[in-house]
Amino acid sequence: MRTVLVILAITIFLIISLPFYLISLIIGLFNNRAKIRFSQTAAKVFFRIILIFSATKVKVLGRENVPSKEAVLYTANHRGLADIAVAYVTLPTLTGFVAKKEMGKIPVMSWWMRNLNCLFLDRENPREGLKTILTGVENIRKGYSMFIMPEGTRNHEEEMLPFKEGSFKMAEKTGCAIIPVAITNSDAVFERQFPWVKKATVVIHYGNPIYPNDLPKEERKFIGNHVRDVISSMLEEDKKLAL
Repeated sequence: MRTVLVILAITIFLIISLPFYLISLIIGLFNNRAKIRFSQTAAKVFFRIILIFSATKVKVLGRENVPSKEAVLYTANHRGLADIAVAYVTLPTLTGFVAKKEMGKIPVMSWWMRNLNCLFLDRENPREGLKTILTGVENIRKGYSMFIMPEGTRNHEEEMLPFKEGSFKMAEKTGCAIIPVAITNSDAVFERQFPWVKKATVVIHYGNPIYPNDLPKEERKFIGNHVRDVISSMLEEDKKLAL
């Protein structure tokens, strides 16, 4: 039943969101930041409905660690499709996600994603990938946070995959804070019993900001490993909260 409700909610949203999308474009003619804020509010409403229909309970830790007056780079582990929903309903800043390029081909959803400063990364094409990262750098300089999952794909194993160092270029080039984000148990919503949606508790934990320029030279050189270690310890800490 939950699976049917979630599919219906997604389908209905994609249809009824069209007039609101047009409203967002009109808002953008006068104030681009207001357009992004409007779009993120719409996304939060949509994802809250999805989480309610899927009976997903969200526990949030450490949101007070996120600087409120500056753009940041969120970096998270990636376990399931629910990661995006859980993140968007808890994010305290205007934020765009870095998604795989295939997402950019989905009608309606990709339109909203572009409204939200989301970027579509082609991992098979280094030149295009660099352009995407540089666009993310410009977004951060304009005051918009970015969210990336450095494993590069969903991972259901106990250990995280290695973090791709290129994922951190946006922070290295802007000096912005990196916010480590640990997401626990999100694959229990869908992936563990594919294609069924199951009731679950997901924990999202925002860690203390890490400023690249404040790190020792060796840690700054392999910043992906450093952030991965931080998230790993957060995941270990949060295990019992998802039970």
